[in-house]
Amino acid sequence: MSHNILVTGATGFIGGRLVKGLLQKGHQVIILKRSFSRIDRIRDLLPHLYSYDIDRCDLVQPFREFEKIDAIIHLATSYGRNQESLSDIVDVNTLFPLRLLEAASHFQVHCFLNTDTYFNKLPFPYQGLEGYSLSKRHFREWGAQFARLQKIHFVNISLEHVFGPGDGDSKFVPFLIRHLLKNAAPLDLTPGEQKRDFIYIEDVVSAFLYILNHAICCPTSYQEYEVGTGQSVSLRTFIGTAHKLSHSITPLNFGTIPYREQEIMDSVANIEQLVSLEWSPQYTLERALSLTIAHYASQTDRED
Repeated sequence: MSHNILVTGATGFIGGRLVKGLLQKGHQVIILKRSFSRIDRIRDLLPHLYSYDIDRCDLVQPFREFEKIDAIIHLATSYGRNQESLSDIVDVNTLFPLRLLEAASHFQVHCFLNTDTYFNKLPFPYQGLEGYSLSKRHFREWGAQFARLQKIHFVNISLEHVFGPGDGDSKFVPFLIRHLLKNAAPLDLTPGEQKRDFIYIEDVVSAFLYILNHAICCPTSYQEYEVGTGQSVSLRTFIGTAHKLSHSITPLNFGTIPYREQEIMDSVANIEQLVSLEWSPQYTLERALSLTIAHYASQTDRED
């Protein structure tokens, strides 16, 4: 069945892929973006989307112009990696989605799907991205409060380490692969024993679609999902696999960088809730890495 789905963060790495997946499922997709947002990832999709620039219109405009919005998928986020102030990070990660949640409640949107981070498994803000993790945690708590008051069905989706072609160059996996493909200078690394649940972007999109389909039909007021493969691997294994698949000769200097204080040494998704929806990841680590490496290799060839 087709539904009206409003998406924030549609111009981002996950958002661009998810919007495409929603359209393929026959949904009508409304996106909120900024007038100056880069649209490279969704340029070919724009004719099929209803787009609103939130810096040029009232936030409630799409709710007034559409008879019914069935669900909101909130992906927009600020990591604070570009020298943003704490107040700017809080505005993007807490205040903006809170205003959106209030509008959704007022206009009787059935469900709000919020994107959270595995960093927030910690009982304290993740070091290095304190503003990001703390502001995301605050909004999750507001969402839970709205659900307790029966104002909306709030779904919190905690993502593990997502990767794939087209992610931001400053992210760990793109940086690693580009460095390896260039056979660049030795790469200084931590000992690499910390474990992460690496999940390919297409499996993440698939999980969102399964969760959305269930949430629209489900009367429950609050739900949580962890999205990953359900298995963690050490960074040493992940980096070694990427090194082998890229045929790199870059020396890997494990142990030259110390772990950050209070480092997360093992993060893995509990995917029981997703499995109950009959979802399962379809990409092995090697296949996902091979596809990602091929993407960046083709980019490197064009640059040369």
